[in-house]
Amino acid sequence: MKYLSAARAGMIGCHACGHVQVRAAATSAGRLGSPAQCERCGSTLHLRNPDSISRTWALLIAAAILYIPANLLPVLHTRSLFGNEDDTIMSGVVYFWVSGDWPLAVIVFVASILVPMLKLSVLALLAWTTQRRSTWRPLERTKLYRIVERIGRWSMLDVFVVTLTVALVRFKSLAVITAGWGALAFASVVVLTMLAALQFDPRLIWDCADTRTPHASGRDHD
Repeated sequence: MKYLSAARAGMIGCHACGHVQVRAAATSAGRLGSPAQCERCGSTLHLRNPDSISRTWALLIAAAILYIPANLLPVLHTRSLFGNEDDTIMSGVVYFWVSGDWPLAVIVFVASILVPMLKLSVLALLAWTTQRRSTWRPLERTKLYRIVERIGRWSMLDVFVVTLTVALVRFKSLAVITAGWGALAFASVVVLTMLAALQFDPRLIWDCADTRTPHASGRDHD
């Protein structure tokens, strides 16, 4: 099945204000040799996000690398009268589980381990299938992207959950608590996955579905 996209209809949308306009008119309105500009807000127009796939891959690879120390390094270092203690995300999950607080253990596990892993996997799947010009289930892939995008708005909740719940691990007396390198790595993973979702252009999925449209590379086609 072929889809008539806005690009094939000679239209172009502005990434800044969302205004859809005739591409030829936007090009002629700009200066000679300069990129097309939005007739409403003056922003530079692109048919697709420039270098969308390559930027998404770069951010995903960086997030995947940091995901390992985020789970292995301590996110919290506690100094008290009873000695020093380092807590990782998984140690917090295990502590809550064995102490009978399994609902809290499930929340920490889902928010801090499962959700970042799923975001990385889904974005990698979308980038890989789009790069290969796959026509496999474009509607379902678009829905997956929208889910990841919405989750990304609440990604910092993961950091909030970690800092609060792991702080409760055996914290029953006066102590000095400092954040560990694992917390920094985890926060970096959250930020990088959010940026990767923002860099990925879901319209490339439908460009691949219509094999007659030459925009699957993710580059600027002005």
